Amino acid sequence: MEYSRIQLDDLPDEILLIIFEKLNKLSVLYSLAGVNKRLNVIVHSPNFTSRLNLLRCLSDHSIRSLPKRRLERFCSQLLPEIHHKIKWLNLEPISIKRILLSTTYPALYGLGLYCNNIEDAMSLFTSDTTFNHTVKNQISSLVINIRENINSNSSQCFYTNLFSLIFTTFLNLQYFNFAQSSLHHQRLSFGLSSPTLISSSLLELNVRVQDFTDCLHLLDGRFSQLRTFRVDVYRIFSASSRTNNKVKLPDLKSFSLHCDMRTHAYDELIMPLLRRMLNLETLDLHLNLDFNTGFIDGNHLKENIVNPMLRLNKFTFNICLFNYLPHEIDLPSNDEFQNTFNNILDHQIISCLDYFHESHYSYFHFYTFPYTLKSYDNITNNFPGGLFDYVHTISLHDERPFESDFFLRIALSFPSMTSLTVINQQPQKNDNQYLSIIKYPHLKVLNLIEANDDYVEQFLVDNKCDLPNYVCLYAKIESLTTVTHNFTRDATRINCSKVNYTSFDDVSSFSKDFRKYFLHVDIDM
Repeated sequence: MEYSRIQLDDLPDEILLIIFEKLNKLSVLYSLAGVNKRLNVIVHSPNFTSRLNLLRCLSDHSIRSLPKRRLERFCSQLLPEIHHKIKWLNLEPISIKRILLSTTYPALYGLGLYCNNIEDAMSLFTSDTTFNHTVKNQISSLVINIRENINSNSSQCFYTNLFSLIFTTFLNLQYFNFAQSSLHHQRLSFGLSSPTLISSSLLELNVRVQDFTDCLHLLDGRFSQLRTFRVDVYRIFSASSRTNNKVKLPDLKSFSLHCDMRTHAYDELIMPLLRRMLNLETLDLHLNLDFNTGFIDGNHLKENIVNPMLRLNKFTFNICLFNYLPHEIDLPSNDEFQNTFNNILDHQIISCLDYFHESHYSYFHFYTFPYTLKSYDNITNNFPGGLFDYVHTISLHDERPFESDFFLRIALSFPSMTSLTVINQQPQKNDNQYLSIIKYPHLKVLNLIEANDDYVEQFLVDNKCDLPNYVCLYAKIESLTTVTHNFTRDATRINCSKVNYTSFDDVSSFSKDFRKYFLHVDIDM
């Protein structure tokens, strides 16, 4: 039997395009441009030329320039050939000047600048030769990503100065993302003084700030055309009210406020800000609130947010309310609480209400579905279930015991989970040996420091749980000693040999059985 030999050139254009779309687009352009006329037409199409990533991101997320030989060919040949088709460039500091000077870019409107540290980013805007006059006027969209993992006052000062320099460099900026990095310490902080920057062209801003005051500074009218504002605030506290800004924001159409730290200032600061935004069309709130009196439910959202905002057509939220109320106050049941969310812009809303009698507080959690955040905290036995494909980090906390079937529900609801923390001191009541082995295929971090020994056993016994290799395990050595029967128990040996146990003690004092039992140990002292 003879086999036909099909070459790349024998495939129709549609099939080639499907194949090339699955590959690194920059590599496709580099490898196939100039091979023949037909391939040249395909790789010169907008799919491969309109947006170029002219940099490398290594496995540790550090940024590097392209290899010298590849960079040389792009600058001397490929970029001049396709210069009129390029609309967006992702660049890094070392090669940016060479790339921008290699040709003209008449269609270029967007830049993504990726830097390893704040000094590299600052150098781009303190040098007169990085961006020529044409590029400065062309750029309307900008993304800044700084990898630096240093939390210092000087770094924060540079970060704030950089923010101001950008607006003096790109005078026609319309879209600006200054919050793309996941490193939460990179935040703007203007301190007591109001910043001097101003822009009459900016339409959309995405940024992280230190205090709520910084958010108010950015909404004081300096961005007169601002339509969309997304802000992640580190802390919202009463001292932030020193900025007395009550100017209405009639042009703002979309607003997103995200704050992980718990705040008491909902009525004092957050609601007054929302009342300035009467013409909002989309609103997104992610808040953790402390209340000593009263509580927030669906009726509050309708009366104070949805009804006053007549143009609002999309309202998403994830709100956690910690309510410290006297025992004699009557609180609603879970069903009563859920019913208050009926008819809020036809959104599906999930709510969960828990009472922590030992700690004397109630916990209200309500959010619009589908859930879009990457973390889900304080999950209790009242967890309503559902599928959360994009959540990676979760924490479990309750005063009632978590049984094995609960952990099975969690594993099924969070298939992409990489980090799990269990906070529960109550022992399990049921053995549940009939359940199948629970698997966490993507788990990387398991924190059992504040967990009863039963939950340490839940994860280490091999007929209850199958852990992947090299999971970073945090647990008390006393719990491990008990659960593993002083490091001799066969039922926990397999999972213990897989994990990377992180100890806060000097493991040299541990027994030989421990060192044979846990094959991978890190010391965090």
